[in-house]
Amino acid sequence: MRCDRIWRNATLATLAPDQAGLGVVEFGLIAARDGRIIYAGPLAAAPPLDAPEIIDCEGRLITPGLIDCHTHLVYGGDRADEFEQRLEGVSYQEIARAGGGILATVAATRAADEQQLVAAALPRLDALLAEGVTTIEIKSGYGLVLDVEMRQLRAARALMQHRSVRVATTYLAAHALPIEAGGDHDAYMTAVCETMLPAIQQAGLADAVDGFCEAIAFSTASITRLFAAARRHRLPVKLHADQFSNLGGAALAARFGALSADHLEYTDDDGARALAQAGTVAVLLPGAFYCTRERQRPPIDAFRRSGTKMALATDCNPGSSPLTSLLLTMNLGATLFGLTVPECLAGVTREAARALGKLDAIGTIEAGKYCDLAIWNVQRPAELVYRMGFNPLHARIWGGQCETSR
Repeated sequence: MRCDRIWRNATLATLAPDQAGLGVVEFGLIAARDGRIIYAGPLAAAPPLDAPEIIDCEGRLITPGLIDCHTHLVYGGDRADEFEQRLEGVSYQEIARAGGGILATVAATRAADEQQLVAAALPRLDALLAEGVTTIEIKSGYGLVLDVEMRQLRAARALMQHRSVRVATTYLAAHALPIEAGGDHDAYMTAVCETMLPAIQQAGLADAVDGFCEAIAFSTASITRLFAAARRHRLPVKLHADQFSNLGGAALAARFGALSADHLEYTDDDGARALAQAGTVAVLLPGAFYCTRERQRPPIDAFRRSGTKMALATDCNPGSSPLTSLLLTMNLGATLFGLTVPECLAGVTREAARALGKLDAIGTIEAGKYCDLAIWNVQRPAELVYRMGFNPLHARIWGGQCETSR
């Protein structure tokens, strides 16, 4: 069987859903052709293979390329001043009500052109790629007017012209109420649903639609309008839900068959069961939990009991989670939320792919999927989770090509 490249003598953590745990294969081999995996499994079971390049991995661990399934990577400015305010005891909600928070980043983003947004985002993206990330989701939501929302989404897509990475874009104008709305949530949501969303969909700039369901953002009634509009335009939905209170966001996301519901610190047992029944992934964001000093953690045990799939993401943003490390995110998920090593690794690979609706193409090491891999200088998967400030990436493989090696 002809192939372009073979990686042999490796331990594979395939994350294949039909295998137990991490789907570990000792003495494994991966073969790729035209950017996709054609064989992944034990060397002893491999078919005859012919490749011009064979890489000896010398026993290293190979996982799927990491996936950051919730970020706000493209934005202008920073909010270091708000960080100082929080150190002095001012809450995230108080800052937002005083005109800071998301609206501060809106002002800075509106002042930046597309090239400036791309230039500012590239160092943040590079930090993630250096840790084995091969796919990233990027939300808008710092424009809150059509032209700037489109500018953000175009900048996010433009990152693929500068780096070898898969980018999924999400339209998030229902992130905060802009100042010019004059406090009229209904009128703003009408503009989002009847003007902005159709234009975004027609331009082909969004892979999904998101909203922020919270007392400082939008009510369940407003989000219901948004999701109904997204359904009319055949766009899948996601939701920032139950972060600071339980407004029933998880159940609302489940009712619309959302790809994911994210944050979920205040989700109850009914919400957990609803997510499981709908197949909606719970995306956990320990960076935001840590930075906002939240005390109520997501109901991990309820998610486990109900069979809710759990993903992990950085929530990279300038205010509540200025985090550009999925390795640290896994450590935070384990230490703050009590996730196991397999849950952490699945959360940044298989379940993250599921949260983007892309499990058919990425997220596991299986024949037919894109050959996006991370090769690590470690002996055990737990080493990727328990150490902080430690990057053991040996090589990043994207579409069957080696993008990083050291």
